[in-house]
Amino acid sequence: MEKALLKLAKQLGAYDEASLMELWDKYAEQVASFEPSKRWEEAVLALSMIQGVRFKNQLFNYHWSKSRESAGDHPAPAGDSPTPERPSGPRPAGGQGRGKGGKVLRFVPRED
Repeated sequence: MEKALLKLAKQLGAYDEASLMELWDKYAEQVASFEPSKRWEEAVLALSMIQGVRFKNQLFNYHWSKSRESAGDHPAPAGDSPTPERPSGPRPAGGQGRGKGGKVLRFVPRED
């Protein structure tokens, strides 16, 4: 199981974050509209993987920036070093909202 998981992680790590982010809206829309199906479950996993790549890159950049500061390099100007609380780069938001704050999906049970 662990070998399969690491193989998936290696494959996912080879994809470009920007290309993956182009798919964020598609999968966020599918996930927001719950249906008890394999299609919905796969959309949740796809969205999670996209978010995982984004988080990995933000975390990497944050630690890289901190290590360069501690190594005596010039610190990055305020707002230029991404942190988990304040990410940089393309932000997933509805349609043309990229570059603005991220979209928070609300998951509530349906009242049929």
